[in-house]
Amino acid sequence: MKKILEAIALKYTPEAGDGAPRVSASGKGLIARRIIDLAREHGVPVQEDSTLVQILSKIEVGDEIPEETFTIVAEILAMVVRMRRSAGIGENRDQR
Repeated sequence: MKKILEAIALKYTPEAGDGAPRVSASGKGLIARRIIDLAREHGVPVQEDSTLVQILSKIEVGDEIPEETFTIVAEILAMVVRMRRSAGIGENRDQR
């Protein structure tokens, strides 16, 4: 049986007072494909982790991620920061 594509987008804005990353989009099938396509179009790294998607798909859009996902999400965010730095992209949003 073919597995249905599923995607979750996270947003983390510590300067806005976010205590943890929040789910900013979630979907299956064509919606998941659009989330992934938009991420790639805008240079947002895409990480595949079916276990994490299973957990995060239960979270409402706009809600913070659960504590049990902090470690793996922190590792992903650290990877994104390293990628941005190696690509010469600064912290300033205007430098994207």
